[in-house]
Amino acid sequence: MKRKIYNKLKEWKLRSDGKTAILIEGARRIGKSYIAEQFARNEYESFLLIDFNKAKRVVWDWFDNYLDDLDTLLFNLQIEYNVKLVPRKSVVVFDEVQLCPRARSAIKYLVADGRFDYIETGSLISIKKNVKDILIPSEEESVSMYPMDFEEFLMAMDEELLWKFIVSCYEKKNPLGGIHRKALDLFRTYMIVGGMPQAVLEYRNSRDFDRVDHVKRMILQIYNNDIAKYADSVEHKVQSIFDAIPSQLMRHEKKFRLSALKKNASYRDYDDSFFWLADSRIVNICYNCTEPNVGLRLNMERNTLKCYMADTGLLISHSFNENGSATVELYQKLLHGKLEVNEGMLVENIVAQMLISAGHKLFFYSHYDRNDSSDDMEIDFLLAKSRITSRHNIIPIEVKSSQRYTLTSLRKLMTKYNEYVTEPIVIHSADFAVKDGITYLPFYMTPLI
Repeated sequence: MKRKIYNKLKEWKLRSDGKTAILIEGARRIGKSYIAEQFARNEYESFLLIDFNKAKRVVWDWFDNYLDDLDTLLFNLQIEYNVKLVPRKSVVVFDEVQLCPRARSAIKYLVADGRFDYIETGSLISIKKNVKDILIPSEEESVSMYPMDFEEFLMAMDEELLWKFIVSCYEKKNPLGGIHRKALDLFRTYMIVGGMPQAVLEYRNSRDFDRVDHVKRMILQIYNNDIAKYADSVEHKVQSIFDAIPSQLMRHEKKFRLSALKKNASYRDYDDSFFWLADSRIVNICYNCTEPNVGLRLNMERNTLKCYMADTGLLISHSFNENGSATVELYQKLLHGKLEVNEGMLVENIVAQMLISAGHKLFFYSHYDRNDSSDDMEIDFLLAKSRITSRHNIIPIEVKSSQRYTLTSLRKLMTKYNEYVTEPIVIHSADFAVKDGITYLPFYMTPLI
């Protein structure tokens, strides 16, 4: 399956010309190892892959014993893996590099040596745990990898022409017309299956939601095991937050209430746990912005947040877990938009997922006045324009899962913060439209914002 990060690796190879290594970082099971090996196989004359999850102990020892003798280190590796490396035409891949911190530290000297290119893959949950006693190489670039986005899902479904048509309509500000229903149906399928490559591949091959659900539950078990293994002193807090995500997203405002975990709990006590989940890329954190003006981060309130799952397909399997599996009937209702009681949390979660994949930071706006309810507002997302000017920098976004809705908060924000707001957007199930200064986007156009 095609992944867009492949092009970023090609850009790195051309730009770097051996002067830096690149670390592909992200959550477990999103395809980091696969894409690194495919890139190495396709773009180099030869490649040497070291999977530190399988490497012999002697291979680990070489990184301790021969950092001052790179000729011996590189010769030993070529003999062990039976690969001949060609200067400036070969690449060495350190897969699961977080397991061998000395190999990551060696990148500084290997890059300076200049003979070969170096690609690393790793999961952040254990990368940060294992770097306390090593020198992080400044010669290392990093690129984030996320679950497959909607464009990549369409490529996996052999629907690349549909995505090109969606992009064309967005750029020309035209509705899709008769193609809208097909695009929306595929989007709902993407929301249900999610973007984990194993789940997408299973759906592509079998079209069996039971089998897809089984794959997703295996991944969730891996995440639960990682929490137990790597979360150390905050293991129980991390687990309690992770278990509570579906119920918290079911709330009208979607804001995470610590009182659901423990009476009188404070965010100071749970900060490290939220950071751990965010660093692991299991969740996407969205912070409240107290004043939607020029700098969203300047007005960020860390004590008020929303906690989304990084993959909406996993959220569905995580949410409907009473009997250890989600039924085909449940998936069919989701596919046809008939499960309205849970639709809002799923749609808002996947919009957050798509915004993160597109490179945005997540903020929302929540304001309540006990004395004057006319000033109450709740905006799902705030985005900052890529080029900041003195006025009109903030894009407010409202996400609507049902066909009937009001825009009271959005219109209040447009009036009160007129000098800061630009291009208000409503993301909904209907086709593209522009009306009364508001752009209405179908769900599947979210990545194009």
